[in-house]
Amino acid sequence: MSKQRYEQIGVAMTCRSYEEYIQMFDLQESDLSRGMVLDIAAGGSSFTADAIGRGYEAIAVDPRYGSGIQAWVQEAAEEIETSTAKLAKLEEHFDWSYYGSLDNHRNGRRASLERFSAHINESVGTSRYVDGRLPDLPFQDDQFSLVLCSHFMFLYANQFGHEFHINSVLEMMRICRPGGQIRIYPLISLSWEPYSELEHLMETITANGGTPELLSSNLPFIPGSEQYLRILL
Repeated sequence: MSKQRYEQIGVAMTCRSYEEYIQMFDLQESDLSRGMVLDIAAGGSSFTADAIGRGYEAIAVDPRYGSGIQAWVQEAAEEIETSTAKLAKLEEHFDWSYYGSLDNHRNGRRASLERFSAHINESVGTSRYVDGRLPDLPFQDDQFSLVLCSHFMFLYANQFGHEFHINSVLEMMRICRPGGQIRIYPLISLSWEPYSELEHLMETITANGGTPELLSSNLPFIPGSEQYLRILL
């Protein structure tokens, strides 16, 4: 298994749905309704659009939101087809219990990107989609009750070192209010290997006033992706 990997150069543009976020982070209504929610490295995901549509307060942040949105939306559409071809070559290794099939997976990505594109165009002039990147986010201390980070941290461990991960988690803790929580998923790299410095990272979280926990995800699609990290503040 370790010899298999999902080949990716650079950081992919994620296009995941609200429903996928609910499953991967095991989110409950009580988690979403306590205050402002932040989706970090949100890319073309429709989580923020649909969370707002359901009456929750939500913001997305990504370095791609600065300019040229329409150009990279087109790139994201092309990336969906590229990633689908990659998945087809490794299809037997993935858990399809949620998606059902490769076609369903691709169609879900397309629908999420379409929903995102419509919503970000409707949101011009608002602060719903913010240009920013880890480990320095443009938000105030204690601003969010729930901070989410999907398919960025740990997944790109070969591109971003341990110091980056420590600084990024501490930044999430800075912007998350006391009594709030942070959830990060998955905890493996693109090589499907567990993040090697996770224990040290959890010790750092504890030393800085957080309570880290490893909990079960309801969307273990990628091999070895059965858990997410929750940090209580």
